[in-house]
Formats: sequence, structure tokens, C-alpha cells
Amino acid sequence: MSRTSSLLLRIALAFAFLYPAYGFWKHADTWIGYIPSVLKNADILVRMGISQNILLLLIAGFHILIALWLLSGWRLLIPLLISAVFLGSIVYFNFNQLDVLFRDISLALVALALAFAPKDRY
Repeated sequence: MSRTSSLLLRIALAFAFLYPAYGFWKHADTWIGYIPSVLKNADILVRMGISQNILLLLIAGFHILIALWLLSGWRLLIPLLISAVFLGSIVYFNFNQLDVLFRDISLALVALALAFAPKDRY
């Protein structure tokens, strides 16, 4: 795989993380439905006093961190595997919204393809 191809695929993945982070910040009420209820209602979060808005900001921060790590090109295996698991879990926990989330399956597979591509080329 060429460096250009790798970069373009990493930009595509990074965008898949940056846009929701922006959405969490700008329109939190429309994005809260994508957070699994298991996480939103976790006893540990309630005991720590973490509201759903704070949870969204923390998840947005995670999204930004992953996107920047993907763009940096540093130790790519880790953020690529995290991306694949994260995107796959979004589909798994929100399977009833597959009509909207079907693209996340493709993006997770892109992350896996990049993770297992020959490393000597990029």
C-alpha cells in the first residue's frame, strides 16, 4: 500500500471520529442516543457524579484523541485496532439503527485492513 493510500484512508477514519466529536459538542441532544444505555446509566458514573453531558464531552475527547493519533502516523497499530473495536461496538450496541450506522462496518474493516497491511510500505 502506498503512503498516499494509507494517508487517505487514515484521513477518512479520522474524519469518522472528528465529526461525531463536533456533533457531541454542538448538538449533544441529537447524539446522546448513540451512547449505549449500559454506559449512560452505569452505577460508577452516577456515583462519580458524571452527567450525560460530561460523558458526551469525555467521549468527544476520546474521539479527538483517536483522530489525532491516526493522523499522526505514530504507532498506528494501536489506534487502528481501537478504531475497529470502537466502530464495531457502536454498530453492535445500536444495531436497531443499522440503516444509519452501516458505514461504520466499512470503516471498521478499513481500520483492520490498515492495521494488518505490510508495515514496510508506510
